[in-house]
Amino acid sequence: MNTVLGRVADRILVTMTAAAAVTVVGLGAAGAQPEPREQFQSAAGTEGLDPPLAAAYTLAEQQAHAENVPLSITSGHRTYEQQLWLWQDGLATYGSPEEARRWVLPPEESTHVSGRAVDVGPQVGAQWLEDNGNRWGLCRTFDNEWWHFELVTAPGAPCPPRVPDASRR
Repeated sequence: MNTVLGRVADRILVTMTAAAAVTVVGLGAAGAQPEPREQFQSAAGTEGLDPPLAAAYTLAEQQAHAENVPLSITSGHRTYEQQLWLWQDGLATYGSPEEARRWVLPPEESTHVSGRAVDVGPQVGAQWLEDNGNRWGLCRTFDNEWWHFELVTAPGAPCPPRVPDASRR
């Protein structure tokens, strides 16, 4: 993991730990036992994701929902076999590896297989995440995929420039 992403992961885990501690201490002071729904819960669809990405996305989704913006993961972690099926379908659909790579990558290269990418929807939620995601380090990475986001910057830092498509990584 590079240095910037290492710092991102540290900040997110500290934030999660602090939020969980406040919840537990606050509930403990009242003498109540915390219920599972009161504890930090990862967003639906984050299973199998790299933990810093799962935490960053969860915090972003919670904020989007607090602002009444619909946002959810439509595709997160994929198995090698799932990505291989998508790659083979892309080859059949687009006719050549060069054209298919604009929309789907082979499993060995996919950030979905490594748990480092999420696809989100609906489009209004994706637009909200594009506008606000850098608060948690989340950025849209491809011009041709409004739905695809990765943890690629430190929280609060600007997102790097997007590339035209996945073939230009």
